Amino acid sequence: MTATTQPAAGASLAPVLVVLSAGNFVIGMGAFVIIGVLGPLADDLSLSSGRAGWLITSYAVSYAIFSPLLVSATGRVGRRRVMAGALAVFAVANAACALAPSELPLHLSRIVAAAGAGCFTPVTSAVAARLAPPERRAQALAAVLFGITLAQVAGVPAGSWIAYTFGWRAAVWIVAALSVPAAVAIWVIVPAGLSFTPVSPRDLGRVLGSARTMLAVMFTTTFLGAIFVVYSYLGPLLEAQMGYGRNGISAVLVVYGVGAVAGNLAGGWVADRIGPMATLLMLTGIQALTMPLFALLPLADAALVALVVFWSLVGWSFGAAQQVRLISLAPDSASVVLALNAAAIYVGAAVGSAIGGGVLDAFGPAALGVTGGIGALVALGHLALSRRMSGR
Repeated sequence: MTATTQPAAGASLAPVLVVLSAGNFVIGMGAFVIIGVLGPLADDLSLSSGRAGWLITSYAVSYAIFSPLLVSATGRVGRRRVMAGALAVFAVANAACALAPSELPLHLSRIVAAAGAGCFTPVTSAVAARLAPPERRAQALAAVLFGITLAQVAGVPAGSWIAYTFGWRAAVWIVAALSVPAAVAIWVIVPAGLSFTPVSPRDLGRVLGSARTMLAVMFTTTFLGAIFVVYSYLGPLLEAQMGYGRNGISAVLVVYGVGAVAGNLAGGWVADRIGPMATLLMLTGIQALTMPLFALLPLADAALVALVVFWSLVGWSFGAAQQVRLISLAPDSASVVLALNAAAIYVGAAVGSAIGGGVLDAFGPAALGVTGGIGALVALGHLALSRRMSGR
């Protein structure tokens, strides 16, 4: 991933990272706000919680399909244009979501939103990885992803509270509105003419044909798939097992977000010190031990808070380490491999939410934690196999 055009002389990396992170905040809120509004949305459209959860799945599948295709197709376009355009598409699609009269138009609008998001986030990671010095690469990637984790602290809980108070459409309108200044900020702050060695669909095909690279990429799917078995249905789980309503669910989502922010920052720091593979092995093992504890609900409020914070911290420490590992495996195709990794995130969300919905409907909320723990054990085996194939 060699830069063909550098930022203007004297340009600081910090403002660029801030606006990229802000854009990812909007993307994160738009992607995951459905989790916090699932109850009101299901009631409004007369859907079961499991069926409403398919809105997470359709978004995730669409992201997984469109992200690598769009990133490779726009490889010759300046990065600023791609990112600002992607946020504009995201804004329009979320406005359409807020206006959707029924389930099908809502799914279609979410698919378009996923295309915009899938073209935005991988490019932000590629820009951060290229502009940061090697010894600070994991921390720069963590800074860009900070916006997505911040969405867990502020965006998703706020959206949940708004949805339970004013309706789910109001929460989605806020996502559409925030996308506009985020796109403007990208256009104003990111240096013009910033581009990398062009990538093409042929580069995508080459990466897809590498078994060791794709096995490493798909670890993202198994790791996050296990988490999303529980996370996708955290609202219904807390309603059923803890008796929580609007305020309780919103508060737990805030707590989850605090853990996510801490994990994002800690993950970059740890990966720069002990290496990405050691970090990933440690985090996956802890997840396998942590998620079955949700089968113990109801718990005391303080115990639930401690569990959610720890679970979130460990899960969100994952991103920087995984991206650094992938870049080391395919340094000449970093833009493509990061797009595939972003796609794998949403494949994980799709698989996890689909499995979680089936478990919820068939066995009830108490089974979600155990299922997530089993998924984490699968992820641990996946990582061990990937390490053996790649040698790192």
